[in-house]
Amino acid sequence: MTTKNTTLVSNFEATPQVITEAHSLHGVLRVAQGTVALAAGDSTDNDIVMLAPIPSNASITALKIASDSLGGSCTFNVGLYTTGGTVVDEDVYATLVADEGAMTDVRSEADITTVGQQVWEDAGASSDPGGYYYVAVTFAATGGTAGDMSFVIEYVVN
Repeated sequence: MTTKNTTLVSNFEATPQVITEAHSLHGVLRVAQGTVALAAGDSTDNDIVMLAPIPSNASITALKIASDSLGGSCTFNVGLYTTGGTVVDEDVYATLVADEGAMTDVRSEADITTVGQQVWEDAGASSDPGGYYYVAVTFAATGGTAGDMSFVIEYVVN
């Protein structure tokens, strides 16, 4: 039988004890949530819905999205944009999510190893630039039908 400690446990047991960053242990949980009404033309291929500004030093713990049926074979990616509207990585969190679904956590659909990272790391930056990134949906296949999209983004900050 073996016992494998995570970094959180190893830091706690170290002598002297090593302080773990707040975004990984005992941080403050925050939420960004809402619903956006999409017109028939808002869900075509490459259309973007900016969901919420999230601090670059935050760590996203859950990213839940639900939508009505938006028609056709509608799918979307979930990723990051700069606050200037430039794509950083349109599917860093999820790729080709089907519409018409119950609230589903897509935070780690694309890569489970990013759990515990800060948003600037998810964005592929070499250091924290400060400020915010937009979490966004980018449509990958056209829907073409009006409907609602709801989201809940839970994140931890220092």
